[in-house]
Amino acid sequence: MKRHRNVKIVATLGPASNDYEMIRALHEAGADVFRLNMSHGDHSEIKVRHDIIRQVEKDLDSPISILADLQGPKLRVGVFKNGSEELVEGASFRLDLDDAEGDVNRVKLPHKEIFDALEPGAHLLVNDGKIKLRVKDCAANFADCEVIVGGTISNRKGVNVPDVTLPLAALSDKDRKDLEFVCDLGVDWLALSFVQRRADVDEARALVKGRAAILSKIEKPNAVKSFDDILDASDGIMVARGDLGVELPVQNVPPIQKQLVRKCRAAAKPVIVATQMLESMIDSPMPTRAEVSDVATAIYEGADAIMLSAESAAGSYPIEAVNTMSNVAWEVESDPTYTDIIEASRRSGGKTVADGIVSAAREIAETTDVKAICCFSQSGTTALLVSRERPRVPIIALTSHITTARRLCLSWGTNCVVTGEVNRFKDAVINAVRATLAQNLATEDDMIVVTAGVPFNTPGSTNILRVAPCAERLIYAADHE
Repeated sequence: MKRHRNVKIVATLGPASNDYEMIRALHEAGADVFRLNMSHGDHSEIKVRHDIIRQVEKDLDSPISILADLQGPKLRVGVFKNGSEELVEGASFRLDLDDAEGDVNRVKLPHKEIFDALEPGAHLLVNDGKIKLRVKDCAANFADCEVIVGGTISNRKGVNVPDVTLPLAALSDKDRKDLEFVCDLGVDWLALSFVQRRADVDEARALVKGRAAILSKIEKPNAVKSFDDILDASDGIMVARGDLGVELPVQNVPPIQKQLVRKCRAAAKPVIVATQMLESMIDSPMPTRAEVSDVATAIYEGADAIMLSAESAAGSYPIEAVNTMSNVAWEVESDPTYTDIIEASRRSGGKTVADGIVSAAREIAETTDVKAICCFSQSGTTALLVSRERPRVPIIALTSHITTARRLCLSWGTNCVVTGEVNRFKDAVINAVRATLAQNLATEDDMIVVTAGVPFNTPGSTNILRVAPCAERLIYAADHE
């Protein structure tokens, strides 16, 4: 399904978007990727949503990407005898491993790993940072804290520990079961929560065994510090601004977002900007001006995708939220300033033949009247390199592997087409011409650029470029000269 924009839209499914009619409507409105949140819904519910997406894909003959988002370890306090207590600034409060119900002086924190990592002076944030504690004394089974910012603390509120690297694996027992389940289902992307180090990604990759691409969520300060290693080990990145904005000063998040997006683009790996993008549209058919500006900023920065969470999963206006994102993208990408910013932030590619081919394709497209860049890509690597260039003309990614087409649905500007296997470059050119004409991106009087690798069906072998006419008779005539 041809989009009149380059940035992709990720829509989370949930109670508000559970049936065939709604999921199809969301895709037709502009959702390119559907997110299955493993924190909500059991395996039977997840399977139903997955099957509906694949039915919509089949009915519309349009590749759709599915992203399964693992929950990650959840750090929470225990329960209180009275359900909640009011913590006052300056008061003392203990966290410990005692099973007794909590009161105004203490509560259980059932995570021994936290106590093992804590040191005096470290901070703990409770309930999305609304309560702030500072550790005064600690041991293997308790932490005596001073209340720095008070407030109401209640049963099972979340805890963040921003100052230390926790000796916790990114994959809980639940995550491992969920990972196997969604990989067997056939999801395209697997999002990892609670990533702190490269080893977390490596562990997941060993379990995935090539069944899905791996996307690391950057939501911990230590993930920001180790970002280069995490990016190298990952297939894609999500800038998950929720926990990131809790564990870091909120003013740090915008520059971090900008830095991470640029690094992902330089590495030719897709990046999603997520969390609270159109939060008010959970209850309102109209977003705030600040939210529209936030979405626009992510697009100006060159993000591959922007994401809806509760807006499409549980909100009252899921289709309106997708339409809003799509309309903002259209306006931003029509702005000459957008092109100036994107091209000014382009870094020179690597030194491989493939890097040279895609750079040349983009330059040809910008200096001639070429209508599209068509790339044959079995593994998706060539299409990712073309996407990194952010060309001014449409990108058509042709592949004989449906899994590759689905994964590329997350990448900036890629129009994914599943085609039969080809053994000769002329056949590749013919398929590219037909795909371009079918998507109304050119007429028979126009020209396109075609890139491919010879021999075919060899990942990473891009080594040929041709400027081809869109009239098939001219292609056959040229080959007989």
